[in-house]
Amino acid sequence: MSKKVHPIAKITRVSGLRGEVRLQPLSRYFDEYIESRELQIGFETDLAREIKLKKTIGHGKKRRFKFEGVQSRDDAETLIGQTLFAESRNGDNADLISKELLGYTVITESGEMVGTLTDILWLPSNDVYVIHNGNDEKLIPVIKEIVIGVDSVVNVIMIRPMEGLL
Repeated sequence: MSKKVHPIAKITRVSGLRGEVRLQPLSRYFDEYIESRELQIGFETDLAREIKLKKTIGHGKKRRFKFEGVQSRDDAETLIGQTLFAESRNGDNADLISKELLGYTVITESGEMVGTLTDILWLPSNDVYVIHNGNDEKLIPVIKEIVIGVDSVVNVIMIRPMEGLL
């Protein structure tokens, strides 16, 4: 697979007799990506295959999703446990919350080391980086005013901390 993708949902169960499934969102960008991006499905990114969303039925948490080529309940049951991946584009917000960033070093724009990214929390208002430096833990909101950028070549995340943040 040559395109970069982000996991956006996991197929949790079948709903009905016509091949509809229920999804558990794995990203805050789920609603945006499910409708507008090329999708792939599989247990791992390397084994994923393309799939197209045919229609969405219902609203909110009660939504059911129908994919092209999935005609029956038996077809849908083969999808349970698989992950739905959405293609990534340059500058995607999802790039800032990718689990691939875990272990990256976090530094300020002045070059001061803050620590190592150990977790990313998905909170209602925004995502938060959990950064450890020895026994010290810092929580940094993932917002454009603070997170300047990610350098995947040297595994560094650069931030511009607001007064009192650190």
